[in-house]
Amino acid sequence: MQYFRCEDCFSVALYCQSCVMNLHQNMPLHRLKKWHDGYFHPTTLKQLGLRIQLGHSAGQRCRKPKPAFDDDFTVIDVHGIHEVALDFCNCEYASSHYKQILRARWFPATSTDPRTAATFTVLEHFHLLSFESKVSAFEFYHCVARRSDNTGVKPIKDRYSVFLRMMAEWRNLKALKRAGRGHDPAGVSATKEGEIVVLCPACPHPGKNVPETLEDVSPGNRWIYSLFLAIDANFRLKRRLVSSDDRDPGLSQGWGYFVKESNYKAYLRENASLAQEKSNCVSHNAVNMADTKSSKGLAATGVGTVVCARHDMRLANGVGDLQKGEKYLNMDYIVFSALSRFSSIPSVNFSYNIACQWHKKLWHRVSTALPLRLHPSSTQQYRFFIPKFHLAAHIAACQTTFSFNWSPYVGRTDGEAPERGWADINRVAASTKEMAPGTRRDVLDDHFGDWNWKKVTGLGRTLLRKITDATHAERDHRHALADLEGSIKESELGAVSLVAWTEEVVAWESDHTKPNPFNSQSQEMTQAAVRLALIQQDAKDLEEGSSISLHSEVTPSILISTGLDLENAQRRLWVDNAGLTQHSTNNQQTKILMRRNALQRRIDSWIDIQVLYMPSVAHFHATGLSLSDEGTVDETTGCPKAKLNSIKAEDIPLFLPSSICNLTTCDTKLLEVEWSLRLAQANDALEECRSHIRLRHQLLRFKAQQIRGQSLNTRAQKTIQAVEDRLILSHEKYSCARRALTHLSRQLGHVGWEHKLQPLRKSDLRPMGDLGGRTQGTAIMSWIWHVHGIPSDNGDRFQDSLRIEWCKTRARRNRWFEEIQLLLEEMRRVLEFLDWQAKWWEARVTLRVAEQSEDNEGLVAYAKRQAAIRRSLSAKFRASWHHVTALVSENLDDTEANAPAEEGPSIDAPPHGDLDDLD
Repeated sequence: MQYFRCEDCFSVALYCQSCVMNLHQNMPLHRLKKWHDGYFHPTTLKQLGLRIQLGHSAGQRCRKPKPAFDDDFTVIDVHGIHEVALDFCNCEYASSHYKQILRARWFPATSTDPRTAATFTVLEHFHLLSFESKVSAFEFYHCVARRSDNTGVKPIKDRYSVFLRMMAEWRNLKALKRAGRGHDPAGVSATKEGEIVVLCPACPHPGKNVPETLEDVSPGNRWIYSLFLAIDANFRLKRRLVSSDDRDPGLSQGWGYFVKESNYKAYLRENASLAQEKSNCVSHNAVNMADTKSSKGLAATGVGTVVCARHDMRLANGVGDLQKGEKYLNMDYIVFSALSRFSSIPSVNFSYNIACQWHKKLWHRVSTALPLRLHPSSTQQYRFFIPKFHLAAHIAACQTTFSFNWSPYVGRTDGEAPERGWADINRVAASTKEMAPGTRRDVLDDHFGDWNWKKVTGLGRTLLRKITDATHAERDHRHALADLEGSIKESELGAVSLVAWTEEVVAWESDHTKPNPFNSQSQEMTQAAVRLALIQQDAKDLEEGSSISLHSEVTPSILISTGLDLENAQRRLWVDNAGLTQHSTNNQQTKILMRRNALQRRIDSWIDIQVLYMPSVAHFHATGLSLSDEGTVDETTGCPKAKLNSIKAEDIPLFLPSSICNLTTCDTKLLEVEWSLRLAQANDALEECRSHIRLRHQLLRFKAQQIRGQSLNTRAQKTIQAVEDRLILSHEKYSCARRALTHLSRQLGHVGWEHKLQPLRKSDLRPMGDLGGRTQGTAIMSWIWHVHGIPSDNGDRFQDSLRIEWCKTRARRNRWFEEIQLLLEEMRRVLEFLDWQAKWWEARVTLRVAEQSEDNEGLVAYAKRQAAIRRSLSAKFRASWHHVTALVSENLDDTEANAPAEEGPSIDAPPHGDLDDLD
């Protein structure tokens, strides 16, 4: 007696051959093992004589008993790759062989004489697995093959290329089916560009969740219907120069998220001669390297994309390949291809990390290069922003002009949506890099569609969390604004200042050519400005005959400013000398020695003049001693704590007034001069630190995203290290200036300066968006980003700082106020869109009538199921949002009384529908 065990059935019982055959009549792909020679041997149902019978439609009688057979048919299943014996029905009522296979829930590799198929289960399993784990088809197929035989003893037919073809067709058919193309009497060939995408329900779609025309909406309320678009490029999604569009055009010809390739390539060929403008902001590699970026061996260096900035969903025809860097030519086409479906939306907000450069000649490029069919509506208004995380890398002018934080009618949009999507899609970059062009576009389209669908199903949770956070934050910022305005009204400035400041900021919000109220209007004390002022005072003293200069050419101010220059030169020489290694070249050592000799001569000349103004330092120089950092005195000798010094120029102590003022008498004039110069030096050093931090952050980000390979990484690291060295110098320069200010303030009685010029630790040298290892809720921004120059007059300084702080506090409160309005409108749009989509599917029930009744039943059932899914989502969202009305109303009881007139529509009265719709 032979005993068999099934590896895939729930039961572990042993059966005889007859029983195991009967048990597996409807499970022909299970794996069996036979007990023989003291252990289990793998075997198959085919070897035991099982033949799979494929019948015909229910209710039809077979009149030709002799079937067509195939004893060498291959089926790919989650359990492995199987060889089966297959019998096709061959009577007069029988369908074609590939239809019989499909009715068995197997997917044939071809419609003409199929010899291989994959089960619907294995295709659906890999489809979902590829979305969640980003596993490649190669890895998945060979995993399945190893389930069949993991020893290599039994040869398995290679069906990898066939599996790829079946999977490509499966993805395409699923997308068409889910877009309702099977219900259209015109068929698949009538599919239009962008018609199979998963739309964002929260964005405004005329005729679906907002009116077809918004002309009747008052101008003050139109902002609520604005479209928020975020633009970005990804250079991870490369494609090697393999195959071509002629050999592999793809199954989706612009029906999804990618632009239609033929039209896109024609546009690029026609405008290939257009040159890329250079950036005049911080050096943006995306702009300046667009024409020089290496593309050797690549058909695409990456992709450009457009997404909805508030909900992070891909837009129809909003993705396109980049051939050589992030050229405006490519991005213009992709942006306006996606925008073409929103021509009736009154205003569009663009978020782009290089928006400050991209927008400058945009309309000239649109009118001269872009196809007429993509030209935007002349009635639309456009605004340009830089994403919040990227904004810190831009110059100061961009940080206010293109800021989401300070501009009205944008809520709390951050513009960083594309970056979140890249984190998901970058995991397929390795597998799509080797694909042919059409297949790659189809695969990426499929992943974009899955990303959108997951976003749609999560909107209930996402929007609820956002509006809960926004409601609490708006209350806190409203109270903060009220407290600040109350303090201003009680101060000397009074309510008149608030009125003037409000007029100023409202004027700028409506017209950015007006003076920017977020910029400081008081004069900043830079070191160069202080030197000029001191020299001008010297000239005035000479005219009045009150000059106390002891040298014909070097005044006290020139003496101290030159001393600071020498101090900086010593610091740079010390760092450069420390960078030499034991393997440094003769040329490197010669350069250091020449600089040291030159500095020595400059210091000697300066000391000769210094002793005229500061006679007491002659003793210090003569003994060759160096003060400690604290400048304290030795209790035994009464002299400064010191140590023998080397004769190197960078180690020679300069004994500026701040370093000896606690030990000996110094002229008050010299102390005041150094105080002014040190204060400005600290300000300059802090600005240098901010600049170096922004540049370092941008370089690190560019390296992580774009640089691959040892040689490129090595060069990039050298550049980053050079910036890091300059940051260290600036840090030391600031620390030195602050130590000097501490000593001088004790002698001169200056107070209050230390609140703005705080001790600068290495942990403070982080970008604006860096949380310093803390969570978002507990993080504190490094104080260096709150300091922007030191005004020369304390009164002007106080009023100017207070005005800027009021502008920012007001802007924060207004953004949260707007965020609540936008979220309420988006929640209403989501519910209305799902209801519209449910009705759209219900209309598909009778749209097409199939020839065969079973096909017609399938069409009706699928349409009803899709409609039910939308209604279920709508019901789920309504239930989770039922308390939103009470939450908002309770929190904003006093909002109407406090809200400024320019805020737009009232929160408790949305333009279309009311909050009761959410109950």
